Amino acid sequence: MKSAYSELEAQRIRAAMWFLLPMIAALMLVAAYPLLRSIYFSFTDTSLSNLYGGQWVGFENYFSWKTLPSGRTIFKGTLVDPAWWNAVWNTIRFAVVSVFFETVFGLMVALVLNANFYGRGIVRAAILIPWAIPTIVSAKLWAWMLNDQFGIINDILLNLGIISQKIAWTANPDTSMFAVLIVDIWKTTPFMALLCLAGLQMVPRDMYEAAKIDGINPIKVFFKVTLPLIRPALMVAIIFRTLDALRIFDLVYVLTPNSSSTKTMSVISRENLIEFDKFAYGSAQSTLLFLMIALFVILYIWLGKLNLSGDKQ
Repeated sequence: MKSAYSELEAQRIRAAMWFLLPMIAALMLVAAYPLLRSIYFSFTDTSLSNLYGGQWVGFENYFSWKTLPSGRTIFKGTLVDPAWWNAVWNTIRFAVVSVFFETVFGLMVALVLNANFYGRGIVRAAILIPWAIPTIVSAKLWAWMLNDQFGIINDILLNLGIISQKIAWTANPDTSMFAVLIVDIWKTTPFMALLCLAGLQMVPRDMYEAAKIDGINPIKVFFKVTLPLIRPALMVAIIFRTLDALRIFDLVYVLTPNSSSTKTMSVISRENLIEFDKFAYGSAQSTLLFLMIALFVILYIWLGKLNLSGDKQ
């Protein structure tokens, strides 16, 4: 009986592998090959005008130094580039702030949508509209609304007396990151709400009814019952959103294309790859971005395994 079960399990595994084979082949073609090619370019002096004639230079695009006849040492490469580290800081700041507020607001929206009220289906559909709008369209829409001359945001704030003069939200270094965050939170909160709502739908109603009968405070029920039960769905939402935030490009590129206060790793690597004709240098920056995201995923999986092992104990 045991051998028959083992054979059946082996057949299922083989069938699963055959079904996954086309997807793996497609990923190798559209993802793995360009990634490996980009990593290779980062170790050469390839330029956009000479993609196949680059020479191997090792880690020069990452870190190198040269000692002048005067004895002074000059360091070069991405790892000592202030513009790159500024982009790293902008990316991390954007990811942390945006994911935090999107998680909080998304969970609040999900709790409302999980309640029973008239017209709940219509509200659920309407709440997804910001997420359904393409990012480029959202960015241009908000760019007009945030315009310092005829934007509706300035007009509303002036009429309410919150500001005394019009603000160039996307052009001012002090407010440009705030503007990008507002647009991203507005657009992506419905995505977080959708994933949180999926987790809430799995929570048994009997637990809420029992807590209500026992007279337990709703806030305590949320922290002791709801939050622990939806933690897996919440963690999935956070990991997906964090990975997306670390790769942010289109929103920043449209809203604040030339602002150093919002320039992210994706934006600066694209500038070097295309606009400045530093193809190898931009490839090195893209590789570092990939390594950062890969380390984040590995850390998340490792922490997830620790949590699973802790739960089993």
